[in-house]
Amino acid sequence: MPSYRVSLAVGLLQPGVDPADVLPAAADAARELTTVEAYDVGVVRGRARITVRFDAPDDAAAHRVADAVQERVDALADTFGGQLTRRWGNRWHAA
Repeated sequence: MPSYRVSLAVGLLQPGVDPADVLPAAADAARELTTVEAYDVGVVRGRARITVRFDAPDDAAAHRVADAVQERVDALADTFGGQLTRRWGNRWHAA
């Protein structure tokens, strides 16, 4: 099964949201639909960026998972630059 990843830059949090809750919520949103392989947070160009890597049978299913992750995180914080990529060999390409 192909491996995909969705990544989102995270900005201002909604009032009352604990920063430590954002990444687990993103992973949980994906986990409700498929197997989550990994998740991580990093800093890219000075912004927090979360990444959730998961399995999906095809691009259409992967887009549904990515949309669910985006929707869950949007409820907690402002997001920017969402991107879905598929692993092909040892590289990641737009899905």
